[in-house]
Amino acid sequence: MPSHSTKKTDIEIAQNTVLNPIKEIAEKLQLTEEDLEYYGKFKAKITYEKINALKAKKDGKLFLVTSINPTPAGEGKSTVTIGLGDALNRLGRQTVVALREPSLGPTMGLKGGATGGGYAQVLPMEDINLHFTGDFHALTAANNAISALLDNHIHQGNFLQIDPRRVVWKRAVDLNDRALRHVVVGLGGPGQGMPREDGFDITVASEIMAVLCLAQNLKDLKKRIAHMVVAYNYARDPVTVGDLGIEGAITLLLKDALKPNLVQTIEHTPAIVHGGPFANIAHGCNSVMATKTALKLADYVVTEAGFGADLGAEKFLDIKSRSAGLKPDGVVIVATIRALKMHGGVRKEDLAEENTGALKAGLLNLQKHVDTIQHFGLPFVVAINRFTSDTEAEIAVLKDWCEARGIPVSLTEVWEKGGLGGLDLARQLLDVSEKQPNVFKPLYPIESNIEGKLQTIVQKVYGGNGVEFSTKARKQIKEFERLGWNDFPICVAKTQYSLSDDPAKIGRPQNFTIYVRELIPKLGAGFIVALTGDVLTMPGLPKEPAAYNMDVDENGKAAGLF
Repeated sequence: MPSHSTKKTDIEIAQNTVLNPIKEIAEKLQLTEEDLEYYGKFKAKITYEKINALKAKKDGKLFLVTSINPTPAGEGKSTVTIGLGDALNRLGRQTVVALREPSLGPTMGLKGGATGGGYAQVLPMEDINLHFTGDFHALTAANNAISALLDNHIHQGNFLQIDPRRVVWKRAVDLNDRALRHVVVGLGGPGQGMPREDGFDITVASEIMAVLCLAQNLKDLKKRIAHMVVAYNYARDPVTVGDLGIEGAITLLLKDALKPNLVQTIEHTPAIVHGGPFANIAHGCNSVMATKTALKLADYVVTEAGFGADLGAEKFLDIKSRSAGLKPDGVVIVATIRALKMHGGVRKEDLAEENTGALKAGLLNLQKHVDTIQHFGLPFVVAINRFTSDTEAEIAVLKDWCEARGIPVSLTEVWEKGGLGGLDLARQLLDVSEKQPNVFKPLYPIESNIEGKLQTIVQKVYGGNGVEFSTKARKQIKEFERLGWNDFPICVAKTQYSLSDDPAKIGRPQNFTIYVRELIPKLGAGFIVALTGDVLTMPGLPKEPAAYNMDVDENGKAAGLF
């Protein structure tokens, strides 16, 4: 029976893989040495000159991978994305995989890395999961340069009359560090600056990350940076990076970070890994530069959006696709029997036991995500990411459920078999993308008001009744209307574990409302963030962080990464 078990760990599989020089991977895409900036033997950035030269070339087809709501049982969305790319290449379709870069926060915390698993990984996984090409460090430096220059402006006379009580720009670090959520800066007397309350976001939740991932070129990046709101003055009017006159310097810090990174999968499929906003607190997609460059270089591009379709896919389709003019040709919805049983009420420690009743109950979660993709008018396939504990009876229940509803479904085994285990999925996806109608359009018109956009998302994507706003959020809506900030899409910061804003309400909750406690304008990114529930933009570490298991030997060989 196909298995998700192996004697080797993900990192052992990765370290035992013989990598091809990145030059050879680039040659598959007709890229020459002149088109690359090397970061060692197995990593490179693609130059602006090459990206600009590709503009006239026809785009390939774009496939988006999403999933049901994640659970502690695991879904394997990145693994399926990578394995699908390998499978398409096995079928003779020139394919590039386009993924986000992992954040050190979850890598050192609870979730671990984000380079796939088993025999469907992007490599070198140690580098990608750690410092990679330094993109996140550059973003952190750029973010904190804005903070330093902002505080210096206030200290040096405050020409813009910035109200220190209304500075909204936070510092950033790419680690989970709850102690930095609320801090005070400027203590120690007049020479140390103006004392004020401050705080840190994790770098992947910062607007500078969102801006980098939505920018289409350096000029657009600079324009977006200039539009970022950092504070309000005593008249309560917004103050931007452009008002401080520092957008040029900040763009300079990011001039290399904006270039997409080229690596490879275990099967030597080209992979572009770039950008990394979280989907529960940001828009959850890799960079527009990466996706659009991949579309010019390959006939097919497989990309993913963070967490379930209620978060990552909705934002990919309502924010990224709208901004960048993208139109996916097909969608994969990843589900596991283990996760569906958890959505049906089974405890994690009992998942190995056959339970078709719980599976049937959990299928309501999958149904909602299917409904969501259908709302967008896109063809799709459900991928069953198989685990060892899945029984034939459970697999039959899930397949029968899909087939009874006319839902294309594929049993997928890329974790164990790499691209070979994704051939059926690849064939089915090609088939639906060519034969089923694609009438994609965003869920809401951009000109509708903030409350109307949120109502649409809650009702059509989450399956809720509507939205409630805090007193603060209602005041902000009126203020945003005064400032002309209505014509932006909404980026909902919400728990990934539930369709609602309560992580305990798994499955498909009914008759709930979403409570919006605060709205945050991200004018550079081009969206309004709606904070719900207790979602935090600076996560904390668990009781036993993954970092406890990490080490390195005397030759620099990593251990404990996953």
